[in-house]
Amino acid sequence: MSLNSLYQSLLTLSLLTAMAAHTHADDTSSPPASDSAKRYVIIHADDAGMSHSVNRATIESMEQGNVSSASIMVPCPWFKEIAAYAKAHPEKDFGIHLTLNSEWDNYRWGPVAGRDKVPSLVDREGYLWDNVGEVAANATAADVETELRAQIQRALDFGVPVTHLDTHMGAVVSRPDLIVVYVKLGIEFNVPVFFLRDLGGAVPDEAIRARGLQLIKTLEEHDLPVLDAMTQLYDHGTLEEKKARYLKAIADTGPGVRYVILHCGYDDAELQAITSSSKIRNTDREVFTDPEFIAAVKQTGVEIVTWKQVRELESQTPQAE
Repeated sequence: MSLNSLYQSLLTLSLLTAMAAHTHADDTSSPPASDSAKRYVIIHADDAGMSHSVNRATIESMEQGNVSSASIMVPCPWFKEIAAYAKAHPEKDFGIHLTLNSEWDNYRWGPVAGRDKVPSLVDREGYLWDNVGEVAANATAADVETELRAQIQRALDFGVPVTHLDTHMGAVVSRPDLIVVYVKLGIEFNVPVFFLRDLGGAVPDEAIRARGLQLIKTLEEHDLPVLDAMTQLYDHGTLEEKKARYLKAIADTGPGVRYVILHCGYDDAELQAITSSSKIRNTDREVFTDPEFIAAVKQTGVEIVTWKQVRELESQTPQAE
């Protein structure tokens, strides 16, 4: 994946991540539960299913650390392994990391629905597009819906107890019509989709922002939760530096639910051959399995929850008349 492709991909996370990729949102949003002082955090690992290294690290972080939720990339070669784990551990919180990109140079994947069924989603080699800009420029909404529906159904067919939907690299929120598909599928399958409540002026594309604000109301009408803040630290840093930054993000959580996104992996030969981010992913794993960090998070008073628990909290929220 080229630096330009990575830059394009990060830019198009605008709807969900422009607010808080390396900062902490203001604590001004409404809480999901009747207790207005309650503070919650979902500690969420992206990219499960991408590789064996990522699967092992994700499972370790959920079993031995304080990662409360994860999402699975269904088109990836190691999907079956993590799907089997999710089926065998229904108490764990697994969603679908809706995937329209295959971004690594020598480790790539195609669509679940079949290349002939979704021709606008694949490049000349038959893989999903390398970057989000290519998805936004080429994908038809009909093909996107076909593919994402196939990914969700495949996960269900493999026994994954799906708790939520989110988006790999933000591709599903790169155009207003694709956001509609995203929300439509959440409603159809009756699972929450990752969406932030306060878009404000942080989303530069006016059409995307306007559609996003409309769809927040749609989600709420269907009793699907909308989150309040997000933190993602997808960058290099020492273990101690990232522990401090993640801890500050969690401690600064205001009333409502913050989403902390991380990417777990090992800095091993497998992941080094796939991506230049193996050290970043290894550090994330180390942070969230570190006993001192886990104890420090408990001291913040912020309650770690799953998507399943957030949905229960949402059901307790008094509805406006």
